[in-house]
Amino acid sequence: MVDLTIQLADTGKEYLYQQIYEYIRDEIRKGKLLAGEKLPSTRSLAQYLQVARSTVDFAYGQLVAEGYVEARPCKGYFVSHVEELFHFSGDDGKQEKLSMGIAQAAQEEKIQYDFSPHAVSLRDFPYATWKKITKNILVDANSEMFALGDARGDQELRKTISRYLHSSRGVNCQPEQIIIGAGTDYLFMLLEKILGRHVPIAMENPTYKRAYKVFQSFAYEIVPVPMDGSGMNVEELSRTKAKVAYVMPSHQYPTGVVMPIGRRMELLKWAGDGQDRYLIEDDYDSEFRYKGKPIPSLQASDRLGRVIYMGTFSKSIAPAIRVGYMVLPMKLLKIYQENCGFYASTVSRIDQRILNEFIRDGYFERYLNKMRKIYRSRHDFLLSQLFSFEKEFTVSGENAGLHILLTSKSQIPEEALIKAAAKEGVKLYGMQEACMGGTSMDTTYSSTLLMGYGALDERELMEGVALLKRAWDIYL
Repeated sequence: MVDLTIQLADTGKEYLYQQIYEYIRDEIRKGKLLAGEKLPSTRSLAQYLQVARSTVDFAYGQLVAEGYVEARPCKGYFVSHVEELFHFSGDDGKQEKLSMGIAQAAQEEKIQYDFSPHAVSLRDFPYATWKKITKNILVDANSEMFALGDARGDQELRKTISRYLHSSRGVNCQPEQIIIGAGTDYLFMLLEKILGRHVPIAMENPTYKRAYKVFQSFAYEIVPVPMDGSGMNVEELSRTKAKVAYVMPSHQYPTGVVMPIGRRMELLKWAGDGQDRYLIEDDYDSEFRYKGKPIPSLQASDRLGRVIYMGTFSKSIAPAIRVGYMVLPMKLLKIYQENCGFYASTVSRIDQRILNEFIRDGYFERYLNKMRKIYRSRHDFLLSQLFSFEKEFTVSGENAGLHILLTSKSQIPEEALIKAAAKEGVKLYGMQEACMGGTSMDTTYSSTLLMGYGALDERELMEGVALLKRAWDIYL
């Protein structure tokens, strides 16, 4: 139920019920009261405003009559769903749309299948297990659990993550080197305090645009470095003044390139050859690989303490978990303790305890095994459905992660492909969005689309591809 902070003016110019009516009506028009939200009961609102209950009854009655509010028997009053809502300006009386978001929401409603490369399957999340762990922890909760805790994150969770990273990714670290934060954005913010401001940082082009925007906000000098079939071009990197290189060697986003060992050694040599050079290894979805053996992390080959290893549970568990982690080399750990040790942890200790038990007691490993099978099945099924597209499109970036790339052989612009798909209710994503410098700077990926399959089951994949066939019939 929403709270209404109505200020009544007893001037005699407007009845009190009219002031209540106009306030709620205007809040609905402005989008501050959303469809489905429950209003206070007439009794509680009358007590709060110190007016007769009949005054509130009159106001609610008028709102119901005009369709802004609906009365549900034995439940109360709720804000109605109103299409294309307008509000009136008190100055000129002209109608204005509530916001551009309304038109956007209307467009989104037409999308039936969203091939987002960032989406994961939430239908298969182990809700019962998570609830059981949460319940047990809350039953045993004590005052210590609600205290502030270690700024780096709870010791037990850092120990558990340390063991998990060593066994699954070959990462060599002590729990003291691990910093836990609410997502990678917060960890990037800490890195800015550790590495310093205005640091020249090299990024693969194309790259993960969110990281690019975060680094931009730090006033970093960002140096785009082109990629080849093995990842970041180290020869091009060596020509720059970069002190830090941000890479995704296990599964580069968005190209899907897996960096071979030779290129990894070249990167480590570049870092070792310069003073205070570092590599930021973003290992965002290494858990999902469908062909060959798991590839060890870049950090596993680091002997000079030049790799900052970063990971998250957003894809391997769920986006709402909002728990990321960073492994700092010892030299940078000392700087962190001096410059950032006073920052409080951004992750609830209860959430940390839940995640710790989920990983420690084997639930995470079983869940990962289950999801690997599900995602591999969807990956293989999508590739089979796209077989009829081979005349016009090539598929790449497969066998790992949660998306593939679809590239037009005749270089049909991605905008045309995306627009045609949207008309049939399918949402796709263009590679150009991930390119630094925009479309005018680079045409290498101007005809490449990203197709994510993590959140779509086989029926949805089949129906979505069928709609794409209809949308692109003139090209196939």
